[in-house]
Amino acid sequence: MTNFKSEYDAFCAAFGVPDRIEAMLFDANAIPRGKWVPGKDVGKLIKGGLRMPEAAYAPNIFGEEVDATGLGSVKGDPDGHLVPIPGTLKPVPWLEGNVAQVMIEMTDPAGATSALSPRGILADMVARFAKLGLRPVVATELEFYICRAREDSEEAPEPPVGLGRARNYEMGALVRSEEILAEIMSASQAQGLPTDALTAEYGPGQFEVNFNHTDDVLFAANTAVLFRKLVSGVVHQHDLEATFMAKPYADHPGNGMHVHVSLIDEAGNNVLSADKGVSENLGLAVAGVLATMRELHLVFAPHLNSFRRFQPGSFAPTSPDWGVDHRGVAIRLPDTRGPAARLEHRISGADVNPYLVLTAILGGILYGLEKKPDLPLQLGPKDISAKAPLTHDWIAAINGFAASEAAKDIFGPTFHHVFTEIKRDEAAILTRIIPPAEYRAYLSRL
Repeated sequence: MTNFKSEYDAFCAAFGVPDRIEAMLFDANAIPRGKWVPGKDVGKLIKGGLRMPEAAYAPNIFGEEVDATGLGSVKGDPDGHLVPIPGTLKPVPWLEGNVAQVMIEMTDPAGATSALSPRGILADMVARFAKLGLRPVVATELEFYICRAREDSEEAPEPPVGLGRARNYEMGALVRSEEILAEIMSASQAQGLPTDALTAEYGPGQFEVNFNHTDDVLFAANTAVLFRKLVSGVVHQHDLEATFMAKPYADHPGNGMHVHVSLIDEAGNNVLSADKGVSENLGLAVAGVLATMRELHLVFAPHLNSFRRFQPGSFAPTSPDWGVDHRGVAIRLPDTRGPAARLEHRISGADVNPYLVLTAILGGILYGLEKKPDLPLQLGPKDISAKAPLTHDWIAAINGFAASEAAKDIFGPTFHHVFTEIKRDEAAILTRIIPPAEYRAYLSRL
């Protein structure tokens, strides 16, 4: 706790005593949950005196308890202790006043991180690589839409004025949104989020941000979830909305999150590199990720809306294939030689939990290195996949994850069970809702 006390003192020296501290963790759906702590009461946070129900990690998307998880009221709703994560105390420049935010983790009385923590699960996966003398190096890319503000949450989104057409890499789209984008980049710098490049994407009002590669995998996941919160906050100040929803428009591309991964040994060498062709390690990594992709599909597409990206004609890859510098496949190899040798995982939506996605991808790589499955033939630019497509059915993905021994090994039995039940609960609620399109098509005709 001394580290956080030093951080807090340094924050106060730079910005003054904060009016409040937003202490937050990210649940299974990557929704931020936590408490506001007045700056004058920071001692409670420093001493570990704050608590929150352990079930805060595991509500459904609506924030409701899921009894089938065995958490919450069915077990007396016990508390966990909230511990600040060193290095995450940052200003919140888009809000009025002196506001700070800090990420927290929930621990038991013995100080162990909760088995429900997505961040803790990713830390455990990184530790498994460390035992092999390997360090993953990762980078993410996130797409998002800026939309007009809606008065009703059930209204469809509309692009901002001046951004109503596809703007693929168009500089004019950046200029038209310059004030908002400049504030996003400035806020990212203030919070230490390593943004690399910002581009206008294909959809109207759609943008993509790239983050720098890092061997601090937890920091990379932190960056992704904090950036989503940051964008929503900045855009809201302009009376607009931002969304990382996987498919907000039926007729425009969805929002994806691509992940680049390489592996470094203890001497600093990229073990995925080869002088020629695809190295044995890179081939095993790709084979492992492909072999586990169907079973882990729920992690890459966790919501009902996520599966709209997997329809025919979508910009998202729809089959578990790989290729060298081929953007139409699930696993692309941008480079196979030197420090930049890596795989790019391209099927996740931007609506995912980044901690879980990184865990799943690294778990697939580990599966490949340990189990040594055969590497399928690569798909060329003009080839047609012979593989069955990935499912576009949410229920099938939930059932596949639930039955997966690989998923249970990668995420641990506790979280595997809890995540499965959260998704079953969400599916039971959302699939009962009759959408307006069905009334329009059937009610007066049948």
